[in-house]
Amino acid sequence: MIKTFFQKSIFKNLGPGFLLAGAAIGVSHLVQATRAGAEFGFSLIWVLLLACLSKYPFLEFGPRFTASTGKDLISGYKELGKLSYYTYIFITFGTMFVIQASVTIVTAGLAEQLFQLGWSPFIWSAIILGFCIALLWIGKYSGLDLSMKIIVTLLTLVTLISVLFAFNAGTLENALATPTPSYWNLGGMAFLIAFMGWMPIPLDASVWHSMWTREKAKNTNKQLSVKNSFIDFNVGYLSASFIGLLFLLLGALVMFGRGESFSKNSVGFATQLIELYQFLLGNWSYLLVSIAALITMLSTTLTVADAYPRVLSEILIPQERETEISLQKKSNLYRIGLIVIPILSLAILYFTAKNFTYLVDFASGLSFLSAPILGYFNFRLVKNYIAEKDRPSKNYQVFSWICLSILILFGIGYLYIQFN
Repeated sequence: MIKTFFQKSIFKNLGPGFLLAGAAIGVSHLVQATRAGAEFGFSLIWVLLLACLSKYPFLEFGPRFTASTGKDLISGYKELGKLSYYTYIFITFGTMFVIQASVTIVTAGLAEQLFQLGWSPFIWSAIILGFCIALLWIGKYSGLDLSMKIIVTLLTLVTLISVLFAFNAGTLENALATPTPSYWNLGGMAFLIAFMGWMPIPLDASVWHSMWTREKAKNTNKQLSVKNSFIDFNVGYLSASFIGLLFLLLGALVMFGRGESFSKNSVGFATQLIELYQFLLGNWSYLLVSIAALITMLSTTLTVADAYPRVLSEILIPQERETEISLQKKSNLYRIGLIVIPILSLAILYFTAKNFTYLVDFASGLSFLSAPILGYFNFRLVKNYIAEKDRPSKNYQVFSWICLSILILFGIGYLYIQFN
């Protein structure tokens, strides 16, 4: 029944946007947004909104470019020149294993918190990645597509209800009365940049989105229009941004001013996160929230596990070199990446699992510092390399320059504080 609804309703025409939301709603929301609210109250709402606003055009340019040209962004970077192409490859290989490790370890902590089997985060991580590999090996895009539609819809409803309960619990007065600590210092700026890095999603997800858009067109034998891709993107991106705000509000309403800090251990963090909901909603919410949180992070891990092997296969066999023979080779490369990337990510987790918040902050900080570079590449592509009718308007271009300036200024500010 649920499957029939998603196949026959408006959701049938949506796909890549839901995958984007599935990738976005995870560490940035459950970990970073909740920590932001718990440690700084409502004072970082402007940072969340600024991060979502400043990344918007550059993430939207991914599906726009693909819908207009039929090419993914990796092919576009090659058209820009060797510097752009190899810079993207360098950024990708410098972050992919850490990002995969980061989202997996958070999922592992939530799994142990729910099932309480006494297994270590590393063991849970191996099981979770094995599950993702199996699902993607068998289901490929279609299974991922349907899963994300269901997960994102359910998560939105559960989170919205939780926030409404939070306001009804009378916690707003306490949160507003608590003095807000300063974040204009080295530690505060480090967290602020880490918070912005993955809120609502890293900018290199624009490449993933462009590949999902192309894959959707292949599976449906129908080229997506720029208009439809724009609608699809907005559904996913705005949902992810809104849910990020909800998690920040939960952290501020329930945790801020209680004199507690989140554990650096993934299981400990997961336990505190669920206790936050229990404090608010009562013990009856334990199972519901535990399952919802685990599904949230599992969706992110699943999406990231799909994205990077696609990127790897596209880099090694570009779109313009595809033939009937190389398509099979490309599929094989995807499956190799589906195994190799998780294994190397597990190697990172073997040494860092006990301090997962440091791993998350490091990975998201790297993502933010690379954001202006990828944003500029995407801007050049849609400004000069697509049909004129599909290019952003002059006002949108001005808005994009402003957003790019914001990303650059925050990056420079962070580096200045870091090295002075």
